[in-house]
Amino acid sequence: MASPTPNCMRHAMLSFRQSTSSSLRSTLLRRSSHLSSPILLRSTRGYATTADPDPVPAASEIDFEQFTVQPARVIPASPAYFSGSPKFIDHLLNLESICARYASLPTVAPGDAPRMAWFKLAQFRDFVGESVPTKKYKNLVKILHRLNRIDQAMVPMEVRDTLKTFLRPGNPYGLKPAPATVDDMGRARGRGKRKTSSAVVHLVEGEGDVLINGKTLVDAFPRLHDRESATWPLRCTSRLDKYNVWANVRGGGVTGQAEAVTLALARALLVHEPALKPLLRKAGAITVDARRVERKKPGHVKARKMPAWVKR
Repeated sequence: MASPTPNCMRHAMLSFRQSTSSSLRSTLLRRSSHLSSPILLRSTRGYATTADPDPVPAASEIDFEQFTVQPARVIPASPAYFSGSPKFIDHLLNLESICARYASLPTVAPGDAPRMAWFKLAQFRDFVGESVPTKKYKNLVKILHRLNRIDQAMVPMEVRDTLKTFLRPGNPYGLKPAPATVDDMGRARGRGKRKTSSAVVHLVEGEGDVLINGKTLVDAFPRLHDRESATWPLRCTSRLDKYNVWANVRGGGVTGQAEAVTLALARALLVHEPALKPLLRKAGAITVDARRVERKKPGHVKARKMPAWVKR
């Protein structure tokens, strides 16, 4: 018997496949007509524009009002909580927002703005409890100066209250001390310092007696130069025989004590006669010596030279 040719085998396989697919298709259609399975219906090919006869219903709308808000973590009140200095940044952001809010208000020249004594760096660090760098604090002070330049007639209360927060305790520019006056016993009091010496003088009208620490002028200051220096305010104004002087002085050397008495006596004299101020200033009796002392070792005092920018 002859072997089948390849063409005969190929035709046989094709006929077998066609008969199998047609029988399978007829079986599936017959079952679908009886069971109406949705799986078989969806398996048939259709078009995208054809509506689904049995669409899947959509989920109901979620009512978010029924949920209680419970964040996964506690949200900090400060936006700068995770920074290195949150309190400082909070103050800085608050000042920047206030400055931007009132940027349209008229301002005055820096020299015409009221003088304010802001916190020093060490005081501000204690105030916020953080180690604030010097450069960052200077930027904060610049904003304070800008707010302080707003015209006083139009400064909002919010700005005033904010500036008071950064004022140094006992603002030296806030309230001027009351001028010294003569007491009930006719005495005027003056204080003066020179290097490490300090003196307090009580001046009263009299016959020209001078007592230094309970001693006479000659006993307290043996040298003529020191005696003339101590009584120079009375000499230059020709008041040697008009007032009695009682002075208490301590610290420093003899020359420093004499010059401290000079300044204290001149200030006490101005309480009695304020009109003598131009004469005393011209004589150098009320000029404060700007030279300071620098201690290196106990018992050794070295005076610094006066800077060139200091006016005598």
